[in-house]
Amino acid sequence: MKTILITGAAGFIGSHLTDALLNANCKIIGIDNFDPFYSRQIKENNLKQAREHQYFTFYEADIRDKKHINEIFSVETIDVVVHLAAKAGVRPSIQNPSEYFDVNVDGTLNILEAMKNNGIQKLIYASSSSVYGNNPKVPFHEGDSVDHPISPYAASKKAGELLCHTYHHLYNFDIFCFRFFTVYGPRQRPDLAIHKFTDKMLLNEPIPVYGDGSSARDYTYIDDIIQGIMLGIQHIKGYEIINLGESETITLNSMLNTIEQELGIRASRNVLPMQAGDVDLTYADISKAKTLIGYHPRWDFKLGIAKFIEWKKK
Repeated sequence: MKTILITGAAGFIGSHLTDALLNANCKIIGIDNFDPFYSRQIKENNLKQAREHQYFTFYEADIRDKKHINEIFSVETIDVVVHLAAKAGVRPSIQNPSEYFDVNVDGTLNILEAMKNNGIQKLIYASSSSVYGNNPKVPFHEGDSVDHPISPYAASKKAGELLCHTYHHLYNFDIFCFRFFTVYGPRQRPDLAIHKFTDKMLLNEPIPVYGDGSSARDYTYIDDIIQGIMLGIQHIKGYEIINLGESETITLNSMLNTIEQELGIRASRNVLPMQAGDVDLTYADISKAKTLIGYHPRWDFKLGIAKFIEWKKK
């Protein structure tokens, strides 16, 4: 039985991955600090199913706490680490850049050091499409320059990738850095656009629309992201940066229209200027993921929104 340690296990992606790996007969060691960025109760609900499983062990811990993290790694036998824990969000990172680097860079360094100290050499690192910035070349390819981030969050994720490469080079770690493209679906964080807009429509409140609605994202359904991570765990070898997206772009206006149609509600829109740190477009070239790990995203956006709203109504 393979043992996987997941940081950020109580979060949106982490809890889905925990459930999927438990169903695949893996033993899971979960770590989360219940960051107050959003309600602890939401995260506790995310873990409800996992906590009932005999092969799930949970530690409430902060990845910045070097001593505690090293203690956990020293008492558990771990085959692969999936490092999802991070301070999330582009706009909040502009307001508090030091905390983002404290968690996302120093915290990642603590995970890598704990692995080194305890003889663990396989890591999946959660990076982000935000590292591409306003890349004029689309779709975004892993070989494109990512030297021009436009938010502290993006810069912190790029720094994490560089740390991962360093430990691969120095200590022969096998590391896959997955660049996630705008993940959505059941359990999505309440601050993210699809969740926030759905809430506002249900409450008959105006929706803040930044720009003219033509900005576009490569929205990736949670099940496809989980598929990619699980394939990564199976195939991890060497050091690779890999895009995980749907390779399809949806404009802000189209996203809103899809939610409106699914809810049967016409949204009131409050048009505002574009915000600092926001990119105009994300669009994943997923040819490497398909070739290297056999990744094949399956979810249509309209169906994914329907599933999200079905969960939200429950």
